[in-house]
Amino acid sequence: MSPRGTRARRANGRKRAIWLAAGVVLLGGTGVTAVAAPAEGGGVGPGDGARPANAHVLTLDGKDPRKRALPRTGTRTFSLVGVSWEDAGDTFEGIAQIRTREAATGEWSAWRDLDFGIRPPESTEGGTSDVRGASEPLWVGPSNGIEARIVADGEETAVPDALRLDMIDPGETAKGEGRSRNKLDGDAEKSAEESAGKSYEADTVPATDPTGDPTGEPTGDPTVEPTSEPTTPAPTTPAPTTPTAPAVVSRAAWGADESLVQDPPSYLNKLDAVFVHHTAGTNNYTCADSPAIIRAILTYHVRTNGWNDIGYNFFVDKCGTVFEGRAGGVDRPVLGAHTYGFNSYSAGISLLGDYENGGTPTAAAKQAIADLAAWKLGLHGVDPEAKVALTAAGDTGVWKKGQVVTLNTISGHRDGYATLCPGATLYSALPGIRTAAGASPYATGN
Repeated sequence: MSPRGTRARRANGRKRAIWLAAGVVLLGGTGVTAVAAPAEGGGVGPGDGARPANAHVLTLDGKDPRKRALPRTGTRTFSLVGVSWEDAGDTFEGIAQIRTREAATGEWSAWRDLDFGIRPPESTEGGTSDVRGASEPLWVGPSNGIEARIVADGEETAVPDALRLDMIDPGETAKGEGRSRNKLDGDAEKSAEESAGKSYEADTVPATDPTGDPTGEPTGDPTVEPTSEPTTPAPTTPAPTTPTAPAVVSRAAWGADESLVQDPPSYLNKLDAVFVHHTAGTNNYTCADSPAIIRAILTYHVRTNGWNDIGYNFFVDKCGTVFEGRAGGVDRPVLGAHTYGFNSYSAGISLLGDYENGGTPTAAAKQAIADLAAWKLGLHGVDPEAKVALTAAGDTGVWKKGQVVTLNTISGHRDGYATLCPGATLYSALPGIRTAAGASPYATGN
């Protein structure tokens, strides 16, 4: 992608409007061409997968500065879609909607909104010439047609430069990849549904020492008589131990294409907080779909947004399976791109699904978030039920740059940035998640 050169960067607060109307290009015999930008050329391979991921775009041109509209158009198969534009400094004001044609049935979906609660990271990663403004990606499942409309709303109604639709096919990995603890099969689906109405308080599982024996329990043969030799008395206060890590599906297991990541990870000095997100999209995915959804988000964050890697540090699905997100080590404080203004203090955990429009997080998902947050914060001596004072590193729509704010150590995305994320039902579950994190066997001292 070419640098923007001397073109003046519009102020972040400047109101923009976008509505999708298209000058489209030809794809096969359908009358439309999916044109890949230079950075999008070719497939995106998932390592040892059977079929590589692929990113392709439709450019959106038009004479009306206030709106864009794309009629129903056949495309190559894709499963995730978003809209993007050239200047990441342009903010979106308006409502962008798409509808898609299901590849298996040929049926068209209802209109669905694209969300715009995303900003480039405030670190140097967000300032490169490849970074674009973009919507949140929307998972729609395997589709081969799209229709789009964007209607302006706001004081200024100019369409951003180089507006396009970005469509991602996540490809396929070898059979069975991405599975962990049998949570990606039908039994896990059933288990997640059955657990939805149950309490997600942490189980009282004793912590284990490196030998695997429960701590606090006697070991050895209780019938052996004690010797008369003096023994060293046990300390009255046990030394603190690093909490055991919860099970995490690795990047290799879910099929991450490591060739997308050009630069090494950056690290925080300390992890002070965790921000909880949702991916939006659909709640009708199966847990066997989770690796594909995450591969598509990785491709979108790199090929569309222009970031170095996937933005979130971790993902959780509705079956309670935890997935490694941004590379750099699950036990290390990796700098992510998830909560503008607070990335340099925190980790981002994103729950697959939409929890703003009727979706309800399962008990398994809430417990997994609690356990993961308790473990990550515990590695840095942070209480998951506490509060922390942080300085906003940018104007977030909620806080001004340089403002010192007090947040929960487990907060929602909307606590730091002006967005609906992580959705109403997941946000309302955060007090219970904090309580469960404090009682989690993965928390320090438990």
